[in-house]
Amino acid sequence: MEQNTLYPIFLKLDQITTLIIGGGKAASEKLTFMLKNSPNANVRLVSPVLNKGIEELVANRPDIELIRDEYQTTHLNGVGLVIAATDSREVNHRIYTEAKAHNILVNTADTPELCQFYLGGIVTKGNLKIGISTNGKAPVLAKRLREFFEQSLPDSLNDLISNLDHIRKKLHPDLATRTAALNSLTKDLAKQP
Repeated sequence: MEQNTLYPIFLKLDQITTLIIGGGKAASEKLTFMLKNSPNANVRLVSPVLNKGIEELVANRPDIELIRDEYQTTHLNGVGLVIAATDSREVNHRIYTEAKAHNILVNTADTPELCQFYLGGIVTKGNLKIGISTNGKAPVLAKRLREFFEQSLPDSLNDLISNLDHIRKKLHPDLATRTAALNSLTKDLAKQP
C-alpha cells in the first residue's frame, strides 16, 4: 500500500520571510490561506500586476512588502520560503530551480513535481492546529476533511489546552516525570465513547 512519507512541521512565519511570486488567483489563494493561518507572517510579494483580491489584501496590510516587478533571482535574497504562483510554467520552473540552488524551500502552485513541500488543509481551534495532507494527490479531500474537523471539534478544546499547559508548568521539571504525569491525565481522551 502506498504511504504518505511527508514530515509535517509548523513554521513561525513571522520569523522568516516568505516570498510569493505571482499576482493572480493562485497567488491570491496562497496569500489568503497563509495570512488566515499565520496573521503575522512576514511576506514579500512580487508581481508586476495584481488581481483585485491581492490589491485589497495588500491595501489593508502595509506590512506586506510589495514589489511590482517581474521575478528576478535577486528577489530570493533574504527569504526562507518561496511560493511560485505565476501564470507561466516556465517562470515557475525557473523559480523552483533557482530557489533550490539557493537552498530555499519552494512550493509551486498546482505542480506537485516542482514542490519541496505542500500546503495542506489546516484546522484551527484556538491553540490547536491540525495539518491534513493527501501527499499532494487530492487537495479537495484535504479541504473537505478540514471542514469536517472545523465543525466537529468543540471550541472548548482551547480551554483543555490552557488547563494542560497550566498543569504542565506546575509539574516536576524532569521531562520523564512530567511526561508520565501528563500521559496519565490525558489517557482517557483517546478512548472511544
